[in-house]
Amino acid sequence: MPGEKQSAVKYYVGVDVGSASVRAALVDAFGTVVAHAERPIQIWEPQPDHYEQSSADIWAACCSVTKEVVRGVDASRIRGLGFDATCSLVVVDKQFQPLAVNSEGQNRRNVIMWMDHRAVSQVERINSTQHRVLNYVGGAMSVEMQPPKLLWIKENLPESWEKVGYFFDLPDFLSWKATGVTARSLCTVVCKWTYTSDRGWDDSFWKMIGLEDLVKDKYEKIGNHVLSPGEAVGKGLTPDAAKDLGLPEGIAVAASLIDAHAGGLGVIGADVKGHNLPCENQPITSRVAMICGTSSCHMGVSETPIFVPGVWGPYFSAMVPGLWLNEGGQSATGKLIDHVVRGHVAFPELEAKAAASAHSIYTYLNSHLDLIKKSLPVGFLTVDLHVWPDFHGNRSPLTDLTLKGMVVGLTLSRGLDELALIYLATIQAIALGTRHILEAMQAAGHDITTLFLCGGLSKNPLFVQMHADITGKPVVLSKEVESVLVGAAILGACASGDFASIQEAMAKMGKIGRVVQPNHEHKRFYDKKYEVFLKLVEHQREYRSIMSSL
Repeated sequence: MPGEKQSAVKYYVGVDVGSASVRAALVDAFGTVVAHAERPIQIWEPQPDHYEQSSADIWAACCSVTKEVVRGVDASRIRGLGFDATCSLVVVDKQFQPLAVNSEGQNRRNVIMWMDHRAVSQVERINSTQHRVLNYVGGAMSVEMQPPKLLWIKENLPESWEKVGYFFDLPDFLSWKATGVTARSLCTVVCKWTYTSDRGWDDSFWKMIGLEDLVKDKYEKIGNHVLSPGEAVGKGLTPDAAKDLGLPEGIAVAASLIDAHAGGLGVIGADVKGHNLPCENQPITSRVAMICGTSSCHMGVSETPIFVPGVWGPYFSAMVPGLWLNEGGQSATGKLIDHVVRGHVAFPELEAKAAASAHSIYTYLNSHLDLIKKSLPVGFLTVDLHVWPDFHGNRSPLTDLTLKGMVVGLTLSRGLDELALIYLATIQAIALGTRHILEAMQAAGHDITTLFLCGGLSKNPLFVQMHADITGKPVVLSKEVESVLVGAAILGACASGDFASIQEAMAKMGKIGRVVQPNHEHKRFYDKKYEVFLKLVEHQREYRSIMSSL
């Protein structure tokens, strides 16, 4: 009977905290998203490069979306809960109450966001130590990691520093709220805090950078109990958290992941049989998962550690248990496209025309490009318009926060055509940046044949096609657009004991949808664009050198 089969379905809840919203999904054991909900969260920008959030606001949003996706579902069928979140820093006192991360003393704003760049001088000092832990972050730490932010708090907010009970990466804060257990995920502490799975914390590093206070209490403040992603935390959901979330008390809660890593988990292990892809019958080490949203991350795994200059890692078991992870990234991608489009003088016209045609602004822009391309391939419209995309510095592979965005080829024209062209050139620049990262990974020893894309930008067909054409590699899109949520649910499924391993859950719950092949006949054009792309940064550095000799 169909009813009997239906009643036996097992469900898992995945909760994803992005930069601007919290989303939840109810996912079945086959990786199908059965229900989905989203709620915005607040971001404060009290001064340039300072981005803050509220952990209370984030948790309230988690509760709201989770209640929504499980409404009307037989609670006994819900087997596990997994969280992922941005790698933002949550600060609480000894009673777990929020502590201010700002000079205004606003305790509610107790989260320094991942994209916050306030700790530039701190990260420069940390990198000048050339400590051995830096080998695991591509040779230089990013300002977006946690040690420079901790040092900034100590140096700038002594009152908060004195009162601190715990510093959490946001994914770990969520598993603590759900279980009351302060265990940290191997993913967060390895990727953002310099922990290593074989040696743990390195006392000499924290002492060298002036944070010896963290060593004194055996790392109680930053975590001395570490679990693998997907491992069950404590005794599951506490009565209070169960009530807040609308879930059964005691269900399994998984050790969490950073959001990009959850996206990687949701796509990278999918079965590709029958799609004639170069990665078929190859280990998943031939794949890179690209998670493209506000920023983009490029996740590649290997069986042995590969050190890639300018690319984070190698991190052991930080995403897929037993494999080493390298993580490239671009700090502003979706945010950059938005910035360029919304800041253009023709944006009001675009907004009005898109609304009148009942399309999103990006669907409208893609159609407009098709109109103006005439007989040319659409990508060739930017033959004399070039963008260097580092408007928020370069994360990989140059690890240079001081780099700026560049546009070459502007005219006095200000209409919709020009807006469409700068939009196209920006997307191409992001794809050229991906090629730059992949080339660095391949030069160091990765063998990458196929890209797996997920995240908001993977819904844009122009963004996807440009990545295929510019890298020369096929792009696989997941069947479920919300791969990050599927990744979070895979964690919950693993914690529940319904799957023997994360790898088994990945293969069963990660499903592929469309495959986009590169247009190889366009290779020469994009090789030339790439040549210009590399010249842009070379020239920017030359200009800086000229001006610094004043």
